[in-house]
Parts: sequence; C-alpha cells; structure tokens
Amino acid sequence: MQNNLKSKITQSKIPFIFAPVSLFISSINSGSNGNCYYVGNSKDAVLIDVGLSCREIEKRMLRAGLSMQKVRAIFISHEHIDHIRGVEVLSKKYNLPVYINEKTLMNGRVKLVDERVNSFLDEEIIPIGSLNVIPFFKSHDAIDPHSFTVECDGIRVGVFTDIGRVCEKLISHFSKCHAAFLEANYCEEMLEKGHYPYYLKKRISSDHGHLSNAQALELFKTHRSDSLSHLFLAHLSKENNSPELVQELFTAHSTFTKVIVASRYEESAVYQVGNIGVEATNLLGQFALEI
Repeated sequence: MQNNLKSKITQSKIPFIFAPVSLFISSINSGSNGNCYYVGNSKDAVLIDVGLSCREIEKRMLRAGLSMQKVRAIFISHEHIDHIRGVEVLSKKYNLPVYINEKTLMNGRVKLVDERVNSFLDEEIIPIGSLNVIPFFKSHDAIDPHSFTVECDGIRVGVFTDIGRVCEKLISHFSKCHAAFLEANYCEEMLEKGHYPYYLKKRISSDHGHLSNAQALELFKTHRSDSLSHLFLAHLSKENNSPELVQELFTAHSTFTKVIVASRYEESAVYQVGNIGVEATNLLGQFALEI
C-alpha cells in the first residue's frame, strides 16, 4: 500500500509530507449558501456544521477522496439554515450523533432522534474516537452560538466563522491552532458602498454579526502561532467581498502560513496538518486517509 501510494504521489508531482501525527482538513462549502467543514485523522473525523443537503455533501466528499465512514459525529455551531440544512438526513442515514445545544435545537426546529442528540458545555472537552472537540461561546445573532477546535495529539484545528467580534476566547483558541478556518466575511468599504439596506449593513458589522477582512487580518497578524501552517479564509460574502481581494490581503502577511480561500461553490483540496510540515493533498486525500 505504502509503495503504491508513494508512486502515485511522485506521479502527481504534488508535494506531500508524512507527519507522524496528522489531521486532514477540507472545506466542503463555505458561505451563506451553506457551511460544512471536515476535520479528521486516519481513523476518525467530524463534520462541523452541515449546511448543504446530504446528497451534496456526499458528492463533494467523494470528489475530495474523503470517506463518510470515518465521520463519527456532527457538531452544530448555531441554528441558521446555512449551518443545519442537511443535518437531519445525514444524521439519520449514517446513524451519526449530533452535538447541538438544546436552545439551538429548539430555535432551529431541528428534528432528530433523541438518542442521537448530545448537548455540550462551554469549553467542555468532548472525545470523539481519537479526536477531542472543544466548543466555546462566540458572539453572533443566534440563540447559543459556539465555535470549535478539534485536537489530536497536540495538533489543533479551529473553525471560527459567524463571529461578530474578536473576544479573548477566540484569541486564546486561535493562538494555539496549527490550522484554522477563519471568517473574513466582508470588506468594510464594499459593505458601506453596497446595495444592502442600512439595517442589514448594521447587523453584519455589529458585535453579533460577522468578522470583516480587517478584523480577521488583525487577529491573524497579531495572534497567530508560529505553528499555524494553514489558514482557510471562510464565509466570504458574495456581495461584499472578493476571493481575490482576501487572498492578496492575507498572503502579503502570510510568511510561513499557506492561505486558502474557502469556496462557496465547491469543496477545497484536502490538506494535511502535522507537526513536521504540511502540503495540499488535493486528490490524494483518499490515499492519505487510508494509511
């Protein structure tokens, strides 16, 4: 298996490093049309939010070389439809536990079998197979919103989207990450000059709305760890931001961190996050996860 895999890696000309401890990450989709993020190792994985249909998630994971059979649980950050659209069907089809707080469950009118529903506490360490997932409260216009970090043997990946402001908890968790999905929702100038009504502009830019490019960049520049190898810029506004803009803005300050803009139209490549270096696996995701 290893010889065949190394041969395929060589033929693909995609650089890849086998780290003794690795997590594999991918954005299945990111945006107001649906959010779903994959984090896992060679044995276990979790999905953070399920904002696409079950069929669409299956299709995109298959293209990325990711197996639903490794997914052990779903975590829901809050009740907005772009984070819960597919959770009922996906959970039922694969008999997956869903970690969702009671207020979020009720407010989102999510219908799940009781035995699959698991609540959680702020900063609780939740073991999922060989992974640990840690939720923490965030500021957003939802009933009980949380961000998450996923950890395995000291390697940490954060999922930080739908955040109105940078708080001390966000700084603390972000500063320990080896990779992160970080919201860069809007360009302040584009939002101000855009066609959105005044109330919506105020909601987006409020402390319970979304992070701007400037807020996300300041967090990145000031609080990133020397171990932050990958940064996904996530939940970009279709109307008030530009992938090219954020790519250029963050790459100018990236030095040792690879910057990826998460798409609202397709899944990303699969990236390997380890303690000796990381490179994009792209179509090699399936092979890497089977080692």
